[in-house]
Amino acid sequence: MHSRKLVCGVLCLLLFAIPALRSAQTGVSHIVITAEDDYSGKPVWNAQIQLTPAPNPLPKNMETNEQGTLALNLKPGTYRLNATRVGYFDFVKQIEVKPSAEPQNFVIRLKQPASAHIRESVAPIRHTLRVSAGSYHQDVSYTLADLKSMPHTSVTIHSPHSDTGETYSGVRLADILRPLGVPLDKDLRSQTLTLCVIATGSDGYRVALSLAEVDPAFHPGEVIVADSYGGETLGADAPFRLIVSEDKRPARSVKNLVSIELKSVK
Repeated sequence: MHSRKLVCGVLCLLLFAIPALRSAQTGVSHIVITAEDDYSGKPVWNAQIQLTPAPNPLPKNMETNEQGTLALNLKPGTYRLNATRVGYFDFVKQIEVKPSAEPQNFVIRLKQPASAHIRESVAPIRHTLRVSAGSYHQDVSYTLADLKSMPHTSVTIHSPHSDTGETYSGVRLADILRPLGVPLDKDLRSQTLTLCVIATGSDGYRVALSLAEVDPAFHPGEVIVADSYGGETLGADAPFRLIVSEDKRPARSVKNLVSIELKSVK
């Protein structure tokens, strides 16, 4: 009985020692990336992970599993970690992989648009507009007072329901994105023309516009985040609405706007 326990113990030690020995022999470190929901703390599965520089050789699977984890063997050094998942804002972080025989853990917390938690906390969500500029800037939340303090533009669109013109006033989306370092004006060229913005309403309704459509120096139409209609504030519970002036149908005029997210279609 004693010898059987001894054999089991030795086998367990070998199971832990072999990966470490392999890492030491190949000059790589074993890391575990864990993706969690920033709101609930629950694991996020199927998150797409990208590392720069890329692992060599590149594993076939670069997605988190049902436990929200992805295990990799990497050479020690500095990496840019990018995580994407449908329904979440893109995540960017720099990590440092150290030479070590012990597994190294990196936890990333993915944030959802505010609309994802609308049923649990209605008031604070509808009172703010969350803007994610990707790698150009950290996420920023704007209140109605914030937008009221910015220069406004008026836009009139045709309503097919009432067959009349509707006039909205608000802040150009470009004027919201520009201070966050988003490439606009002369900087909007080459690869940056693959950038787009995703606008989300509190009911989960989402639309996409290319960044070029948003830039008044590039496109004749107006794209604004409206906070008033006909001279009156839209409302305390739903103070923002996306207005796109040149669309023949107002399908991309998102009511109860809660988030703007910059993405690349590459």
